[in-house]
Amino acid sequence: MKSARLAVDIGGTFTDLALEAGGTRTTAKVLTTPAAPEQGVMEGFRGIIAAAGVAPSDIALIIHGTTLATNAIIERKGARTALITTEGFRDVIAMGNESRYDQYDLNIILPEPLVPRYLRLPVPERLDNTGAVLRPLDEGEVRTLIPVLKQEKVESIAVGLLHAFVNPVHERRIQAILAQELPDIPVSLSSEVSPEMREWERFSTTVANAYVQPMMARYLLRLEADLHAAGAVAPLFLMMSGGGLTTIETACRFPIRLVESGPAGGAIFSAHIARECGLGSVLSFDMGGTTAKICLIDRFKPQTARSFEVARVGRFRKGSGLPLRIPVIEMVEIGAGGGSLAHVDTMGRIGVGPESAGADPGPACYGHGGTHPAVTDANLSLGRYDPGHFAGGTIVLDVAAAHDALMADVGGPLGLTAELAALGVVELVDENMANAARVHAIESGKTYEGRTLIAFGGGGPVHACRVAEKVGIRRVLVPSGAGVGSAIGFLRAPVGYEVVRSLYQRFSTFNVAAVNDLLDDMRAEAEAAVAKGSFGALVTETRTAYMRYVGQGHEIPVPLPVAVLGEEDVGSIRARYDKEYARFFDRPVPGSDVEIMSYAVVVTTVADEVTVPARADALFTTEATPVRTQIVRDTVTGAVSEWAIYDRGSLVPWATIAGPAIVAEDETSTLVGPGWSATVNGLGYIEMVRDA
Repeated sequence: MKSARLAVDIGGTFTDLALEAGGTRTTAKVLTTPAAPEQGVMEGFRGIIAAAGVAPSDIALIIHGTTLATNAIIERKGARTALITTEGFRDVIAMGNESRYDQYDLNIILPEPLVPRYLRLPVPERLDNTGAVLRPLDEGEVRTLIPVLKQEKVESIAVGLLHAFVNPVHERRIQAILAQELPDIPVSLSSEVSPEMREWERFSTTVANAYVQPMMARYLLRLEADLHAAGAVAPLFLMMSGGGLTTIETACRFPIRLVESGPAGGAIFSAHIARECGLGSVLSFDMGGTTAKICLIDRFKPQTARSFEVARVGRFRKGSGLPLRIPVIEMVEIGAGGGSLAHVDTMGRIGVGPESAGADPGPACYGHGGTHPAVTDANLSLGRYDPGHFAGGTIVLDVAAAHDALMADVGGPLGLTAELAALGVVELVDENMANAARVHAIESGKTYEGRTLIAFGGGGPVHACRVAEKVGIRRVLVPSGAGVGSAIGFLRAPVGYEVVRSLYQRFSTFNVAAVNDLLDDMRAEAEAAVAKGSFGALVTETRTAYMRYVGQGHEIPVPLPVAVLGEEDVGSIRARYDKEYARFFDRPVPGSDVEIMSYAVVVTTVADEVTVPARADALFTTEATPVRTQIVRDTVTGAVSEWAIYDRGSLVPWATIAGPAIVAEDETSTLVGPGWSATVNGLGYIEMVRDA
């Protein structure tokens, strides 16, 4: 009987898998195979079904998340893409909104568009802001572009016309002509990919979708075929950046919605753990092999956003990347992972990342040809890892290679021993992550007082105590399965879809009938997408309007009732806007009219109820017994001492551990720092508390 569910998360260094069957969870972690990612997936697939004792045909559902789309944009390894746009607007994606992410940098570098100018092809046509046709589409001019597209060997086409988000008639006609002349080339329409106002963001998102579409579609179809050939005929679902699941057909059509799929799974994992433990205010800390992701979660829900930037040319500088107008779980992501490379800059300072050793060749200690030191090499040199049991013993770490790499790139130039160089590298990467967390909280208007840090990913539990100390958090939680947390998060995600459309309205002239018609159409589109994968499950709907005072430049989200709106609802919606505006900016602006720029409808399957066990203190606790000791250098004091090592699998509920100590498991290790104590709670999670 089919009952097993499998989740797969491809990261820059490791591919994580989690399989749940019959109430039992099995996890695995294998090295990613960058040249052909499906090979790593299949290696992990064969290993995990053997470990779980299930047959491929027993799997009822496969859920997948990947960073391939993100990496293709960052590394500029996507398809040869052309942009067909309104005559006079070919330079929109190069000009942007003419803002500068650094006001005083005279040599500022802006991100290069994904489409070079000679492949931005204008056509005569024009709609006004209401969608009325001012100039009909010149279909003859569209057909004259066909030889150019063939000659330039274009592999994918984006179509972005002025005001197409209001009326897609010209974009759809261009698509029809291209389908006749170039049937094998995929076409992305801005009116489908991102039907919202603001030409730069809409065109940029559409171009990015077209840029990754051929590669992602080929990969997903190859993976599906390989899984079927191995006997797994279960439907394949993809994790989206906004936290919902979608079908492979939708993912192949709109792969840009997969850009942050892995990190989104991690945020869902943290939210689920927070609900299980009754924690209303947490910081999600996901540190993998290539990046660290930090997300604020309140009332068991991650923060969400309407836009995202990728491939920033100014490190961590907002406004220096390519804008993507897609639903995302809001988080800060920095190049600080186990594979992040350490170096000494021209001013004699240690630097870490954003460059990563990745999976091939990996850190120097992997013995796969890497010669530059990574954070993993530094942790190994400090004694934090057992070289014979890393990644469950699948990788034997080379201590000498880590030592040599640290001396060559950091210790030698600074006149330090390898151990002190490692200390500097680890302390710096911890500070980088803590600083990113501080900035994220400030930008969100929140603090860390009273929050619990939930640590997961291969590196999260290793660095959690020190990061928590730096941001002022006194409690850390490391759930079971932390090393593959994002993959487990996929198993907790609902099937969902979000539809966003623009319809300009003002409250002074609000057209209730037009808004109801729009919302009905959006709901029907979202329900149709969800129905493909909901298998008859109950669904829930939420509606949001994005509003601003007339003359302002940015909107705020305001929830709408899920019902047919009447004239009597207009006043209450306006009151909701005033309340939300006051929450953001202290007080409303009386007497000013409000304009609604766009609407969003989200339909998702109803999530399973989380059974929250009654929180009760243990009647008694037992002191855990270590399996051995290990020489470790403390990053705070630099002191070297013997730390007790515990096997997580042998720890029973309410076992206690006094720091400093290390709790080892197959996919990660939890460091209980000096001044911290740990208890295994009733769910088997490690709760660490900093001593007063």
